Amino acid sequence: MPESVSTDPGGGSTLPLMAAADLQDNLMTASNDLERLQRLLSDASEALLGHFYGASGQLNHLLHAMAKHPELNTRELHDAMQHMAGAITAMQFQDMASQLIHHTNSRLRNCADRLAAETMGDDEDGEAVVESAPLRPNPVTQDEMDAGSVELF
Repeated sequence: MPESVSTDPGGGSTLPLMAAADLQDNLMTASNDLERLQRLLSDASEALLGHFYGASGQLNHLLHAMAKHPELNTRELHDAMQHMAGAITAMQFQDMASQLIHHTNSRLRNCADRLAAETMGDDEDGEAVVESAPLRPNPVTQDEMDAGSVELF
């Protein structure tokens, strides 16, 4: 009979040791994938920020040109402002996504650590494994991406 790990404090249900190891491996893989996603999201955010500053400079240039030549069409300025609003919304979305990734990654790591503690028991010094503090149930409450409905955190 293969070794198993009790998953119930009362000792009622057990999980085969190999299944526990596979589960822990999958949790860590998912956690590593989230970390890679976070890096990609950060890179995209930096690129977006660069475009944001470029657009801001162009808007400033348009404002100065319009001050000197009031007859210029304001359509370009209006279009640029719309793009800026979209950029701000995208930056806010990046912030929300980053918080969710961090929260999910913390939960996955917590699950992997608890599974390891249950599988391997106490550490080598005989001290019990310290449980981590409970996580917030939902770090981000925003659930839509309409312009004007997203706030920075």
